[in-house]
Amino acid sequence: MSLDTKLERVAEHHKDLAETLASGEQTDQQELARLSKEYSDLTPVVAKIEELTGAKAEMGDLAEMIADPAGDAEMREMAEAEFAALKARIPELEDELKVLLLPKDEADDKNAILEIRAGTGGEEAGLFAATLFRMYQRYAEKHRWKFEVIEVNETGIGAYKEAIASITGRAVFSRLKFESGVHRVQRVPVTESGGRIHTSAATVAVLPDAEEVDVEIEDKDLRIDVYRSSGPGGQSVNTTDSAVRITHLPTGVTVSIQDEKSQHKNKAKAMKVLRARLYERQRAELDAERAADRRSQIGTGDRSERIRTYNFPQGRVTDHRIGLTLHKLEAVLEGEALDELVDALTTEDQAARLATVE
Repeated sequence: MSLDTKLERVAEHHKDLAETLASGEQTDQQELARLSKEYSDLTPVVAKIEELTGAKAEMGDLAEMIADPAGDAEMREMAEAEFAALKARIPELEDELKVLLLPKDEADDKNAILEIRAGTGGEEAGLFAATLFRMYQRYAEKHRWKFEVIEVNETGIGAYKEAIASITGRAVFSRLKFESGVHRVQRVPVTESGGRIHTSAATVAVLPDAEEVDVEIEDKDLRIDVYRSSGPGGQSVNTTDSAVRITHLPTGVTVSIQDEKSQHKNKAKAMKVLRARLYERQRAELDAERAADRRSQIGTGDRSERIRTYNFPQGRVTDHRIGLTLHKLEAVLEGEALDELVDALTTEDQAARLATVE
C-alpha cells in the first residue's frame, strides 16, 4: 500500500471517529473512552497530513508561477526559492508521518515501575545503585512526574541492595523503557587509598505499571507470607509482622515489601510490583513470538546486557547500543542531560522499525 493511500485512509477514519463521537450514540463508557483515545492519537497525524497536503498544493501553485513567461522576474525568483524550500521539506514531512504511523507500543502511555539492584562490585555497586536511583528521581522531577519510593533495601552506608519506585506522569514508560539493562560504573571508590579505578555494575528494570485489566491475578494463585521487617545489617525495625512477601505460584515470581509499617500498605505495594512484573513477562513472551529472529538496534532488552558505562575519571557516559558518548557525566547524573540519551535511543528505535516496514 502506497503512503498516499495510507494517509487517505487515516484521514477518512479520523473523520468517521469525529462523526461517531459527535453523534452521542455511544452509551458504553469503555467503548467511548477507547474511541476518544483513538481520535486523540490520530489528531496529530491528521494535522501532519494536512501540512503535507498544503505543501504539495503550494508547490503546484509555485510551479505554475515559475512556468508563466509573462510573470514578473522578481516574483519568479522568489517563487523558485520557496519551491526549492518546499521540495526539501516534503520528504521530511513524509518521514515524520511514517514515524507517526508506526504501530505504537500499547504500554507507551503507561506509568512505570523502576527497579534497581546492585550487581557485581560489592559496596561500590550498592553506592552506584543509589546514584542511579537518585538520577531517575531527579529526571522525574525535571519532567514533573510523581516519583514514589516503594521499597529501598539499604546496607547502612548509603548503598542500595535494591530500590523500587513508582513513576507517574505523561508517557513515562515510553521515555524510560530503553533504560532496562546493566549499567556499569568506572570510578575510584572513596575507600580506595591507592586511587585505583574499580568497575562495578547495577541492574535497571523499567516495567509498565499494569492495571487490573492488563493482567488477571487470581487469589488461589497467590501465597502471601508476613514476617517482621528488618533494617540495614539485619537489625529489627518493627515489632509487628508488617513485612509482606507475595509469591505468584504459577510463575514463581516473588515480591517482598517492608517499607511501610502497615501490613496492608506493604501488601498493596507488593501487588502493584507483582502486577507490573507479570505484565512485563506477558509482553516479553509476546514480543519473543512476534520477533523470534529480529534483534533491535538498541539491544534485546535483556537485563543481563551491558547497555551503558559511566566513567568518572573521564567524565563521560557511553551508551554501547548506539555508540553514543557524552562528556557530560554530572549533567546526566543530575537528570539534566539524560534526555539526550533517551532521544537518541528513541530515534534509533524508530529508524530500526521503519527499516522493517519499508
